Amino acid sequence: MRIAETVRNTKETKISVTLNLDGSGKSDIRTGIPFMDHMLTLFAKHGLFDLTVCAEGDLEVDCHHTMEDLGIVLGETIAKAVGNKAGISRYGFFLLPMDETLAEVALDLSGRAFLVYKVEPSTDYIKDLEVTLFREFFRALATSAAMNLHIRMLETGETHHVFEAIFKGFARALMSAVTMEPRRNGEIPSTKGVL
Repeated sequence: MRIAETVRNTKETKISVTLNLDGSGKSDIRTGIPFMDHMLTLFAKHGLFDLTVCAEGDLEVDCHHTMEDLGIVLGETIAKAVGNKAGISRYGFFLLPMDETLAEVALDLSGRAFLVYKVEPSTDYIKDLEVTLFREFFRALATSAAMNLHIRMLETGETHHVFEAIFKGFARALMSAVTMEPRRNGEIPSTKGVL
């Protein structure tokens, strides 16, 4: 079982994340940001990851510190759970339709962090959550996980649908990337011999 836990406490946030890559989609998410709870629950369900997230942040200031630090901690936890990447597929790609929207997510667990993010939602907020903070979340996640991550909306629309498509697509792409490939016989999926 590929299970990892990360705890990060700062003066701005206190966050703990536990992730089982070989789970069944169970989750217990408490971030203090209801829409983010919904998105991470979708991520767990559609990636078949068991995920526990407990976050306390300075939400009286705004959501920025909590969103960014959630990305940092989830990314670190993904990296720990994947380990040395022996035997995994490494790459993941998914096109996710959500009603009128269509999200494209592609990723490489390459050990090289990079984010390409081409998302233009139709509104600036979902309830009181500034949607530009999702870029900060995914940037922090890609950096901490040492992941090359591309997120692009091919068809945009209602803002809730945009981010639901992104999180479900990210879940399916990551599930594909961390899947064990039996034909690799436990080898690192790189001609370098290390990722």
